[in-house]
Amino acid sequence: MNLPQHVRLVEVGPRDGLQNEQQPIGVADKVRLVDDLSAAGLCYIEVGSFVSPKWVPQMAGSAEVFARIQQLPGVTYAALAPNLKGFEDALAAGVKEVAVFAAASESFSQKNINCSIRESLQRFVPVMEAAKQQGIRVRGYVSCVLGCPYEGEVAPAQVAWVAKELFAMGCYEVSLGDTIGTGTAGQVRHLFNVVGRDVPRNLLAGHFHDTYGQALANIYASLLEGIDVFDSSVAGLGGCPYAKGATGNVASEDVLYLLNGLGIETGIDLDKLITAGQRICAVLDKPNGSRVARARLASA
Repeated sequence: MNLPQHVRLVEVGPRDGLQNEQQPIGVADKVRLVDDLSAAGLCYIEVGSFVSPKWVPQMAGSAEVFARIQQLPGVTYAALAPNLKGFEDALAAGVKEVAVFAAASESFSQKNINCSIRESLQRFVPVMEAAKQQGIRVRGYVSCVLGCPYEGEVAPAQVAWVAKELFAMGCYEVSLGDTIGTGTAGQVRHLFNVVGRDVPRNLLAGHFHDTYGQALANIYASLLEGIDVFDSSVAGLGGCPYAKGATGNVASEDVLYLLNGLGIETGIDLDKLITAGQRICAVLDKPNGSRVARARLASA
């Protein structure tokens, strides 16, 4: 059994985790969260999103957050920039890497961003061109890869087409997201087999929600397929406003515990990560969504 020796965790808590919270979160608390995650050893942190505050109120102030965080050497501080305006704002804030997102489901694309998948991809063309000119790397996301709240099952071939389009546009890595968390390990292995024919596996990542309690099993299945990059969210923060009942991303602490148990290197300190999660949960006045964190804290 050849598992990867090293895994990179893409921490999406400050962006994907916080964007669905109802209560306003101050810039200072966002900055402290990012700095806590940096101190824990995360080498890739998605800090914010440059979208209209009208649509995503919690992401207002992303430029200020970027200005105030302590950027450590060797750490990537990225942002979501789904259109040219967002990219220009990110560039002005000094962002060195951005992400774009598309859906594998036509219905989800329409409900989420009011356009077809093909139209959404066309919107990224000027972003990709501008990013290339500025030397900014672009990461791609594909949502609803293992199921859609409106269409049900999504064909792996459809996912492969979207991922291939993003890769062809210039995305250096494509993250496949189980947005509603219905996927199972067998489906995951099959998906990476299909998509891996069009996009090299070493340029694919996994993004799993834990709605059905399958996220860690799906990550293990992905490891068996040679995938070594996973998106996760500290304290299991986040969800999807377009997918009714979809719980948060898999907790970074739980993924790290799994990887530690497999002897896979990440460079992340679990105790410091738990502290970071507890601190933001106290700000949000909500329970910690990480089972590992809750167990560790209960036995302390």
